[in-house]
Amino acid sequence: MNPLAVVVLAAGAGTRMRSSRHKVLHEVAGAPLLEHVLRAVDPLAPRRVVVVIGHLGEQVRERFAARSAGGGLVFAEQRELLGTGHALAQAEEQVLAAFAPGERGTVLVLVGDAPLVTSETLRRLVDAHGEGPGMTLLTATVPDPAGLGRIVRAADGAVERVVEHKDAGPAELAIAEVNGGFYAFDLGVFERCRLLSRDNAQGELYLTELLDIYRAEGLPVRAVAAASPEEVLAANDRAELAVVDRALRDRARRAWLLAGVTMVAPETVFLGDAVRLARDVTLHPGVHLLGATTVGEGASVGPYAVLTDCTVEPGAVVPPHTVAAGETFSSR
Repeated sequence: MNPLAVVVLAAGAGTRMRSSRHKVLHEVAGAPLLEHVLRAVDPLAPRRVVVVIGHLGEQVRERFAARSAGGGLVFAEQRELLGTGHALAQAEEQVLAAFAPGERGTVLVLVGDAPLVTSETLRRLVDAHGEGPGMTLLTATVPDPAGLGRIVRAADGAVERVVEHKDAGPAELAIAEVNGGFYAFDLGVFERCRLLSRDNAQGELYLTELLDIYRAEGLPVRAVAAASPEEVLAANDRAELAVVDRALRDRARRAWLLAGVTMVAPETVFLGDAVRLARDVTLHPGVHLLGATTVGEGASVGPYAVLTDCTVEPGAVVPPHTVAAGETFSSR
């Protein structure tokens, strides 16, 4: 795979959250939105990850100080919120410092509030992009495209342009295929960011205008479909936050079920992000496992038990309605 750098856009004000906390710090399935995005990136082993911050940026720096301590995660600041294209441009110095002069590389651009994207989908996006110049974007066909940029395709099926919702006419608003907000570019993208225009409904520098610029230069523009429409879901308000939280928890429960855990009424079981379960564990209805709780092989946790940072040894039985923190449950 071409050497890779990642830029995560997280500078927006997030006013629809109605919160004093930065939007990407709101938690879903036990971890901040941004943390889920970074976990999806980790298996790709990028040389550098740049998080572009602006509004309440110091909160993000502080929360991710441990991740940034080794230098693999750095921050760039967008002092004026002039759009996504302007946000990407702020990462130029940090990204190019990760490459030797004249070296080819890929820039993967993500949004920090869409935690459902998977490593597998990001790898397909990067692989489809290849090693040459050009642009590749992630698309999805969704049941409700309201508010999202529409993918307009040419007669031959190629992506012709992306039309933002506020700039779309009736025919474009009827399109269900949308721009996911995830892209792969060659390193020349920063030069092309200087060509972006603010001649649009929002008066901003749109990242999507890069598609027109690449096409005008005769360079390839590719599209990769997300494995599932849910992968492009972003959390812009508390209602959307609840939707992605539910999706992540459903995904986690399914993974544990496939790993050999039995859940009676799994939709009622609540599992924290750091919980670890062995095979042949049984979790009864209403169980909440929080913090760093571990449950050993063959153990059973009774209905409506709430365990925080507990250890359940192999074969142990936790009685119904137990509420405990930091305790060990033995089979003896």
